[in-house]
Amino acid sequence: MKDATCCSCSRFCTEFVGGMRFDFKKYRMIDERNDEQERLVGDLNWDGLHRPRIYYAMAATFCGLFLAVLDGTICNVALPSIAAELQVSSSSSIWVVNAFQLVIMMTLLPFASLGELIGYKRVYGYGIVIFTLGSLFCALSPSLLWLVLSRAFQGVGASMIMSVNTSLIKLIYPRRHLGKGVGLNATMVALASVTGPTLAAGILSFASWPWLFAVNVPVGVVTYFMARKYLPDNPVKVLGRRFNWREAVLNAMTFGLLIGAVESYSHGGSPLLSLVGIGLCVVAGYVYVRVQKGERYPMLPFDLLRIPIFTMSVVTSILSFTAQMLAMVAMPFLLATTFGYDAVATGLLMTSWPLVIMFVAPLAGWLIGRVHPGILGGVGLVLMSIGCFNLSYIPLDATEADIVWRLMLCGMGFGFFQSPNNHLLLTSAPPERAGSASGMLATARLVGQTTGAALVALLFHIFGDNAPHDAMLLAGILTLCGALSSGFRLKAHMPNEKR
Repeated sequence: MKDATCCSCSRFCTEFVGGMRFDFKKYRMIDERNDEQERLVGDLNWDGLHRPRIYYAMAATFCGLFLAVLDGTICNVALPSIAAELQVSSSSSIWVVNAFQLVIMMTLLPFASLGELIGYKRVYGYGIVIFTLGSLFCALSPSLLWLVLSRAFQGVGASMIMSVNTSLIKLIYPRRHLGKGVGLNATMVALASVTGPTLAAGILSFASWPWLFAVNVPVGVVTYFMARKYLPDNPVKVLGRRFNWREAVLNAMTFGLLIGAVESYSHGGSPLLSLVGIGLCVVAGYVYVRVQKGERYPMLPFDLLRIPIFTMSVVTSILSFTAQMLAMVAMPFLLATTFGYDAVATGLLMTSWPLVIMFVAPLAGWLIGRVHPGILGGVGLVLMSIGCFNLSYIPLDATEADIVWRLMLCGMGFGFFQSPNNHLLLTSAPPERAGSASGMLATARLVGQTTGAALVALLFHIFGDNAPHDAMLLAGILTLCGALSSGFRLKAHMPNEKR
């Protein structure tokens, strides 16, 4: 009753009193924005969940995230089969991947902003429902057009899940264990990103490609009810803040036109059409930035991007995930066309990547706070670049062992990079901007993955059958650039760190 009374008092003060500061035992109201009647209210001392609820909440979060990230790569192994069965070209089949990624990238930041307003739990729950329905539509698709449209719908749900995932981690875990939670979450993202081919190989060994999506349905139903029961509501809210639809539209136009123009050229479209798309993207982006600069809570978080260590972590993340997606999309074609492996053998060989991450990622999480993230990320990305270069120049008489150790080196490097990088991104943002930090983290990942998939299609358009080798070479170059960006963070400081 005492907490309820305090909460009622806080609401009363929020509505009728301005220009003052009130402190209660648990709840606090701070009037910092009189000009727009905005108030920061809630439990500012929130410090996570307790046992056993924390376990159920993490299970709900991990299941949804795993499904959303997994479906970005599970189709990769099956793309040659889908292209053959639906009688489309290899470059056209990549739309099955790109439609999913493109929709997520267009809507991720708006959903992150919405999570700060209506609650991360609600956005997450709606996302699970839409994703599950989209998976069912994909499984029932009779043509490439229907499959691409269903993947776009599925991408809306995945975007809602990813946009608030890291924010939920910050609410679930106590502050003293946040590094462990972020490490486990990053491990789940990494595993899901590269487990797709392995799981696809197992499914395709006894079933057709529609079952790659059908298996999501029962898991999605269970995840929804777990999330509804165990996930916490937002402990801190900003009263008086509203969702900005104009910013959401401009955000979708900017990202959509950018990737759409690249995709158009990649699939043999008119160069003039691609240039028009780029021009419209520049115009939309300019208007978007101008609008954002006048906002107190920008959808594209310029307030967070002013933090140097946050920005450098975003850049490092984009480079690394671009390289990862280049490798993950190109490898099935490399193994199928160069070495003649079928879908099942391809998936089994690529299992070596996630297998290493299972061991490396927890170690990277444990090293958070002991070794600077710039060092961990730099070393990891250098290792990944070595693996990518070796895959690009792999000899034609290479054995399974030759392929496996190269993939394991890539997995080891990526495992050392991701957990420290995500922890740094999340902890450099203030509590009321956790949603935007989570959205930016996921946006960086999706920008990289979407760009990587688009670049593979572009390389197929330019170089033909030699594209997989060139994709691995480009991945190696990008990871070296990411290592350099990670190293720059050694001289940067956290916002609350004394110099």
